[in-house]
Amino acid sequence: MVNTAVGLLVLAGVLGFAVARPRGLPEAAAALPGAAVVVAAGLVPWHEVRAEVAALAPTVGFLAAVLVLAHLADEHGVFAYAGTLVGAASRGSPQRLLRLVFVLASVVTAVLSLDATVVLLTPIVLATATGIGVRPKPHLYACGHLANTGSLLLPVSNLTNLLAFTASGLGFTRFAALMVLPWLAVITVEYVIFRRMFALDLTATAPPLTPARRSAHPPWYAIGVLVVTLAGFALAEPVGVHPAWVAAVGAAALAVPRLARKPLGEAGRLVRAANLPFCAFVFGLGVVVQAVRSGPVGDLVDHLVPGDTGLLGLLAAALLAAVLANLVNNLPATLMLVPLVAHSPGLVLAVLIGVNIGPNLTYVGSLATLLWRQVLHTRDHSPGIGEFLRLGIVTVPACLLVGVGTLWASLHLVGLP
Repeated sequence: MVNTAVGLLVLAGVLGFAVARPRGLPEAAAALPGAAVVVAAGLVPWHEVRAEVAALAPTVGFLAAVLVLAHLADEHGVFAYAGTLVGAASRGSPQRLLRLVFVLASVVTAVLSLDATVVLLTPIVLATATGIGVRPKPHLYACGHLANTGSLLLPVSNLTNLLAFTASGLGFTRFAALMVLPWLAVITVEYVIFRRMFALDLTATAPPLTPARRSAHPPWYAIGVLVVTLAGFALAEPVGVHPAWVAAVGAAALAVPRLARKPLGEAGRLVRAANLPFCAFVFGLGVVVQAVRSGPVGDLVDHLVPGDTGLLGLLAAALLAAVLANLVNNLPATLMLVPLVAHSPGLVLAVLIGVNIGPNLTYVGSLATLLWRQVLHTRDHSPGIGEFLRLGIVTVPACLLVGVGTLWASLHLVGLP
């Protein structure tokens, strides 16, 4: 019991630090010492530490590469150009802008991961909404929610997906084929609910705060690199090439023109874009979660994991994952649950639905949601806690039910290998 208490206290401390980030310190400032504590206390032996780090290394490598890829896409003007197109296509209509933001945020999340939607797209959406004179709140909440729900489609859309993808035994295209129906279904449900809950904001207008954006030349080179990179994800996996290498090649292709102009300054920016402290946080968190997973808490979670792979079993797995994500954050929840359901690809995907949709209920559900809140706070558009909770209470249960139902249908239509 003492070991369990120590593990839980360390995990709570690491997550609390990640949420608060006192003095702007990176999450790794608590995660790495926390990992050292559980190892020193004998909760995790060294051979398990090495195994955990080795298992996480390809996933963390992809995370660093895709962060650089998204950063370079932004530097090449991809997101600004997308904002220009969306603003022009909306023709000043809040409802039309919301539809376009839903499409854009879902695609950006699926292709470039949820961090790109939170950090890079959200400010563009804010500038676009205020620039054409509509209330930005529904569109900003759409970015926050779709950073989570929109990440269901591809193995590369979310760090949780990559962790589960390795354990699922599914190929890239089979994963996408099984998740496309849940992805479309939950996005549709979110959109319908947003139209009702933000009805007043979507009928009101306000004077533009910035001049309307003018059309810009499309960044064809960057767009082409992104298209080829996405195709590379699907083509490389069957021949044993990890998505991290594909993302790294795509990032290198976008980096070459910029490095040729300013090699020293740009190299430093690329290193910062890789967010190495956050990568270290993932390693440290994995070790800390291993300490909790190997004790009575892990046994309890194992007992709660359903053995049935029918519709009710899938729903139970998704609900357990959603609850756990809101208790301990979705990344630890994934690390804890995936090894317990790895025997069943269907249950793995159900867990993903839970850990990706569940975080829309509370701020602590995912680090992406916390980062989204921070991005808006620095721009004087902080979301209200009460409003965030009300929206989550309505959207999360509905999306979980629809997501699991369509997953069950996909498993029967597409089938497992």
